[in-house]
Amino acid sequence: MTLDRRTFLATMGSAMLTMRPSGAASISRLGVQLYTVRTLLEKGFDGTLAAVAAIGYTEVEFAGYFKHPPEEVRDVLKRHRLTAPSAHIPYESLTGDAWTRAIDDARTIGHRYLVNAWVEEPIRNQPDAWKRLAETYNRAGEVSKRAGIQFAYHNHNFEFAPRDDAGGKLPYDFLLESCDPALVKMEMDLCWIASAGRDPLEYFRRYPGRFPMVHVKGLRKIPASGAAAPIDSVVADMTAVGQEDTIDWKRIFAQARAAGIQHYFVEHDKPQDPLESLKASRGYLTRLQF
Repeated sequence: MTLDRRTFLATMGSAMLTMRPSGAASISRLGVQLYTVRTLLEKGFDGTLAAVAAIGYTEVEFAGYFKHPPEEVRDVLKRHRLTAPSAHIPYESLTGDAWTRAIDDARTIGHRYLVNAWVEEPIRNQPDAWKRLAETYNRAGEVSKRAGIQFAYHNHNFEFAPRDDAGGKLPYDFLLESCDPALVKMEMDLCWIASAGRDPLEYFRRYPGRFPMVHVKGLRKIPASGAAAPIDSVVADMTAVGQEDTIDWKRIFAQARAAGIQHYFVEHDKPQDPLESLKASRGYLTRLQF
């Protein structure tokens, strides 16, 4: 089987794209990373998910269940006709009994992916940190795959600054090279990689089919310091998608099939009005053709 054929078969699942009669494509189904509405979920779990569904989103990605048991989460999703393909999991939960519980909960709720979205700075600054992280991810992915759950990693900006303990490579490149493609997928945050001054299309070309999920959020400007920019300073320049936004979404999504994108999760890390931000992003993205 040739590489081109493998890539074709791997990316046939990019079913979130709809082809227009003109030949242009658009995103037919959008999701929300629920970190966007975390303050609302704390106050009203059921009502917030109902509001997300009422805007027109059909998928959600969890970043915590706010003390609701998995059976209740499953039932609330069903009531509002939502699915939750994915959830974010702390790094500390990737081993032992904690990982077993996370996988069991994922199967109850209906997740197909579990994603490590953040590693605390003291951990990632230890000697040989990225080598150890890759080993942990491979082990976690092997365990979850046996249970029918795909493990994935979500980036910020710090993965795009070279590190000696990654052989002088970018940590993101190191993970892609060191992790088993069958065990560890990538959920690319397109805003964070843009803020680091890197081109997602370069990764789509080099690693076709490795990116089944993306985070979609706007960015007003690219920081001059690139990957070295403080997290908080980048968050301050985030915006609803397409609103004072410097990211060329049409160019990126035109390569969605090569990347293997199946799920698009809209997010805003610190919106003034979470639901209005989600409405604005969805309005832009449902009109976008590429």
